[in-house]
Amino acid sequence: MGDPSNASERIGFAIPDPGRRTAFAPVLRTGPPVESLYVHVPFCAHKCEYCAFFSAPGSGDETNRYVAALSREMELIAGQCRPRTVFFGGGTPSILNLRQWETVFAAMERADLLGAAEWTVECNPATVSADKARLLRSRGVNRISMGVQSLDPALLERLGRVHTRDMVFRSLDTLRAAGFDNVNIDLMFAIPGQTMDVWRRTLDEAMALGTEHLSCYEVIYEEDTPLYRQLQAGEFDVDEDLACEMYDELMDRSGAAGFRQYEVANFAREARSGTALPEGFVAGEFPGLACRHNVGYWRGRECHGLGPSASEYVGGVRSRNWANTDLYCSRLENGRRAKEFAEALGPEARAGELAAFGLRTCAGWPFEEFVERTGHDLRVGWKDDLRELESRGWAEILDDRVRLTRLGLRFADAAGAILLRPDPV
Repeated sequence: MGDPSNASERIGFAIPDPGRRTAFAPVLRTGPPVESLYVHVPFCAHKCEYCAFFSAPGSGDETNRYVAALSREMELIAGQCRPRTVFFGGGTPSILNLRQWETVFAAMERADLLGAAEWTVECNPATVSADKARLLRSRGVNRISMGVQSLDPALLERLGRVHTRDMVFRSLDTLRAAGFDNVNIDLMFAIPGQTMDVWRRTLDEAMALGTEHLSCYEVIYEEDTPLYRQLQAGEFDVDEDLACEMYDELMDRSGAAGFRQYEVANFAREARSGTALPEGFVAGEFPGLACRHNVGYWRGRECHGLGPSASEYVGGVRSRNWANTDLYCSRLENGRRAKEFAEALGPEARAGELAAFGLRTCAGWPFEEFVERTGHDLRVGWKDDLRELESRGWAEILDDRVRLTRLGLRFADAAGAILLRPDPV
């Protein structure tokens, strides 16, 4: 249960360990430009106790060097990407100062990367200012994802967060005043020491904020994090039954508050009255204010990934930048992208991976769309697997699609694993 990346909405940032890695060679595209762009900002004010993503506090000089390297990487993909969706994740993108943001915007303009229909920037409530909010909104950012995690002071301290609950309320007011009308907040559950009563209060307070989107994740204990070491040392126990009860509470309360679950960890409101559905959305499949960028990941669309450790999928090849800011900058300063590896999965392995990813959505996989995306038919190559999921009560097979049940959403990772296919060596 929960999202495997366990960090906000960056679904495409964490990819499975690749089977066959090759030296990176630039992907030469002959088709239309890629329509999604992910940018990783690797800096944060403080490394949280649970975080396994590539991030660390950075100095002013290091951040300026990164911004210059990122600008160069944007120039290298100019002409290959005309994004309809953009997502700046981290780390903490909002930690960049006004001058650094101006440099990023100028680079995006030169590379023709502006004008996305949806442009999300992740923010920490401690790093939101009126000037920064106004600047982001004026340059086209129209969606904010705010890392709240909890509204309980003791749990915020337990997680190593640098913001207070009051900062959450003030930051939201600041964002609204700057013109942001599409705001997501992240929450975490099954935090050590979190009771059901505390979780209920958190949900009630969060939903009373009136935001348009919720991303809610169960704590995952990643190796090489302080929280994992505390678990190994016996400082607390994991209560799986309580985690499942909290997830049920989340689904019930979010629905009652006007949110519609559209993926294991994501909940959104419907589009405002009189607003057309986003391009590519089918009526009824996703709520109108679902994150379009992440829907693209789950549906197997191409995406460029820029910044240290960022992953991308372009031209049938997925690749990842080095998770090292100094190395990333050095490579770009020498005029080349900072790729650690690239790989092209075989058709069936890629189809299996996409089947697993897309099944995380509440809409499931429409059979015909899966054929269009992969050239494979779930009803044929995965017939026995779908029956297995159905027999466990994890999925229902309809005339036009397969989708997980409420029970199946709890076990989405295990369900997805059944659909994977090995890539022949």
